[in-house]
Amino acid sequence: MSDVKDYVDLKVDELKLQATKGLSVALGRLTATLLLVSLLVVVLALLSVVLIQWLGVLTGSLALSSSIVCAVFLLVFVVLFLMRKRLFRDTFVKMFVQIFFGDGKE
Repeated sequence: MSDVKDYVDLKVDELKLQATKGLSVALGRLTATLLLVSLLVVVLALLSVVLIQWLGVLTGSLALSSSIVCAVFLLVFVVLFLMRKRLFRDTFVKMFVQIFFGDGKE
């Protein structure tokens, strides 16, 4: 009976280690993703200001150029919203399955 208890304790420890490894990898990827998204937001904001200024010179109206850039961002938002399941949910499910269950090559 002692062997069974030792086996169960070892399996519990293995599960804890796998969960710890999976969580650390997931949190590392999440942190890296958040940093990259933050940088992307700053770059997009600066690029949109430049685009508004450039289109303002071309069209002669900052209001029109701002509306054009806003319409482009709105279009991108609609496309991302319509494709959210395929782009985000399915991608994250696959990533977490791979992190927590691995590919069996270890």
